[in-house]
Amino acid sequence: MKSYREELVFETPHRRDYINITSQVEKALQKSKIKEGLCLVNAMHITASVYINDDEDGLIHDYDEWLEKLAPHEPVSKYRHNTGEDNADAHMKRQVMGREVVVAITDGKLDFGPWEQIFYGEFDGRRKKRVLIKIIGE
Repeated sequence: MKSYREELVFETPHRRDYINITSQVEKALQKSKIKEGLCLVNAMHITASVYINDDEDGLIHDYDEWLEKLAPHEPVSKYRHNTGEDNADAHMKRQVMGREVVVAITDGKLDFGPWEQIFYGEFDGRRKKRVLIKIIGE
C-alpha cells in the first residue's frame, strides 16, 4: 500500500468563508498516483471544517445564516470560552459541520455521488490554517 500526504494552507479575508477545495484534492490525488483507495481530507484547526455538499451559492448562504443562528458570534460575552479570544461560536460551528471527510478512490478519481464537492469551512478566519490531505491505497 502507498500513501501520500499534502497540506493546503488558507488565510481567509473574512471571519467566515466557504471554499470549494475539490480541484486541489483532485490535484493531490493525481500527484499520489494512487488508483484505488481512500482520501481523507481534514481541517487541522478546531475552528474550521471540511465537509461535502453541493456547490451552489444559495446553499452556502443558507448554511452561513443557519450556523450564525445556531451559534451567533455576538454577543461574545455570552460564551464562557471567550476569555482571551472571541471564537467560541467558531468551535460550535465546526462541531456541527464536522472535522473531515473520507472519499473512495476508484480508477484514480474521487468517487463522488451527484453534485458532491469538498469544501473548507472557515469560522474564525484572518489567520493561517491548514487542511490535511492523506491518500492511501494502491
